[in-house]
Amino acid sequence: MDQNKNEPTPTPEAGSSSELRESVSVAEPTSSDGHGHGNGEPQGKYLFYLTLGALGVVYGDIGTSPLYAFRESFHAEYGLAVTPANVLGILSLILWSLIIVISIKYLAFVMRADNRGEGGILALTALVSPMRRPDWGSRRWLLIRLGLFGTALLYGDGMITPAISVLSAVEGLEVATPFFEPYIIPITIVILVGLFLVQSGGTEKIGKVFGPATFIWFTVLALLGIRWILHQPGVLAAANPLYGLNFFLTNGWTAFLVLGSVFLVVTGGEALYADMGHFGKKPIQLAWFIMVLPALLLNYFGQGALLLEHPEAVENPFYEMAPDWALYPVVFIATLATVIASQALITGAFSLTMQAVRLGYLPRVRIEHTSPEAIGQIYIPAVNWILMVSCVALVLAFRSSSNLAAAYGVAVTATMVVTTLLLTVVAYERWKWPLPATIAFLVFFLTIDLAFLGANLIKIPEGGWFPLVVGALVFIIMTTWKRGRYILRERLTESSVPFTDFVQQLPDSEIIHVHGTAVFMYSDPLGTPPALLHNLRHNKILHENVILLSVETEEVPHVPQTERVEVRALEDGFYQVVLHYGFREQPNVPRDLALTEAHGLKLDLEEISYFLGRERLLATERPGMAIWRENLFALMSRNARNATDYFCLPPDRVVELGSQIEL
Repeated sequence: MDQNKNEPTPTPEAGSSSELRESVSVAEPTSSDGHGHGNGEPQGKYLFYLTLGALGVVYGDIGTSPLYAFRESFHAEYGLAVTPANVLGILSLILWSLIIVISIKYLAFVMRADNRGEGGILALTALVSPMRRPDWGSRRWLLIRLGLFGTALLYGDGMITPAISVLSAVEGLEVATPFFEPYIIPITIVILVGLFLVQSGGTEKIGKVFGPATFIWFTVLALLGIRWILHQPGVLAAANPLYGLNFFLTNGWTAFLVLGSVFLVVTGGEALYADMGHFGKKPIQLAWFIMVLPALLLNYFGQGALLLEHPEAVENPFYEMAPDWALYPVVFIATLATVIASQALITGAFSLTMQAVRLGYLPRVRIEHTSPEAIGQIYIPAVNWILMVSCVALVLAFRSSSNLAAAYGVAVTATMVVTTLLLTVVAYERWKWPLPATIAFLVFFLTIDLAFLGANLIKIPEGGWFPLVVGALVFIIMTTWKRGRYILRERLTESSVPFTDFVQQLPDSEIIHVHGTAVFMYSDPLGTPPALLHNLRHNKILHENVILLSVETEEVPHVPQTERVEVRALEDGFYQVVLHYGFREQPNVPRDLALTEAHGLKLDLEEISYFLGRERLLATERPGMAIWRENLFALMSRNARNATDYFCLPPDRVVELGSQIEL
């Protein structure tokens, strides 16, 4: 069966059929329709709607950073005085961080590395090593593990972002009146719980207001900033990078530590890449340069102008910018913006989990499609409840957005370092960059990434340990599952019978032939499914037509329907069928078996019986993994979603035959 079969059947090897689909796009998606479907760049009204949608989904995280990022740069632990030199220095660092990290690194370079229109660190990892059978001790496998670790860290980020975003928005009520101070935590928890409770209904309806609401939010950011820039136009001098350099020369080690807070302005960078498949490169770029970047810079410079005139406002400069009459409306729109940003992170966690499951790095979980039209509209209950409990626990444990900021940034900076390393490999091997240009790219961006990472590592004792622990746990789970499936395949191969040998033994067996079609699902197209052997051994029955079915998940997001099915007639009524799916597609075996008719195999879908194998796994001392990892793999296998549901098989026509495997 496929690499994601519920019984822990391992990943199929890359045979001749999968190699045809192993190629992936690594150049700019010049023929993308904005969804990675290759129908041309979006134009006109369609481009406008995609750009507006990108505002709400892609830029929710980075768009709410003004609530806390500039304030945290003057955190009391740094001991920085609110002087004009320090204000202008930090503003200069913020400006050039947004330009270098987001405008240049992500929008100009990273987004070129698309996997048939899809982005994200898992897609980038597939570009670096599009192979199904990794050499576990090779340098290439080290790169894969780097990509997996970067992916795992994003789960920690997904837990912190909703908590810090919503909490920082609700804290604006304290600025309005001390009356709300005891209610900040309860209000935040109610909003977060409500947000997670509505996930099961799908985000399609609320998604329609994401773009317009976020447009209003960025407009508010710009207007608040302009108001104070007009008071102190001299703040615009911070555009000179010399102010940032002088800040380092003057403050030394303290300036380096402040980078950990400055980094908060670019934490949404990975979202640009991950959401490329939903909107396309052009809408994301337009939204950034036309709306997001100007609004962010105006707001940050406005906060700086406020501090030049009122240094005492450093406790919460964002809300202090608002006139008294506008404070409550600003708190409301800020809360709405943070809910939207949180929604984007939650949806991203769902999407990331689905991709990891399809690629065989996580056991199958229940995935519900909440929209019949949009493939990205999914709901994963297990991930939803884990995120909800984690967010509420973080709010209760840290109790303020300022405290949470200490835990924020470590995971994202580490992921950005991994992205730079993987992208360098893609640039050299696939884009054929000259070695000097590749080294220059690596040194420039890696220096910046490592500076941010080093500044954030100081936060580990104060809370930065949390996303690292989450990332480490997820990484262990992902690598254990992948390695375990590989070992299991080896064990099954040792005891399997090549199909050619099986057919030669058939005439000597006493078999009763019955009417109908039997589908035996197995990962190895060349081997004989154990369920078939067990069925013959115990029942002595062979159906009129026997289909040996393998389901392969390719390392591309989508497989065209014309390439979905492969059919090969064998002998004595046997057929080999391979179904191919992209890692963003939901397998549906009964539906796609109907496609075999175009390949000369006409089936009565109502008469098919499906035979599945279910293995009971035993941890042993045999070479492979440590005992604790084998036990973990066995535990995950037992609790993975059953294959009948995952492959959309009719339950009343499924037969499961078990066996015992020693790992």
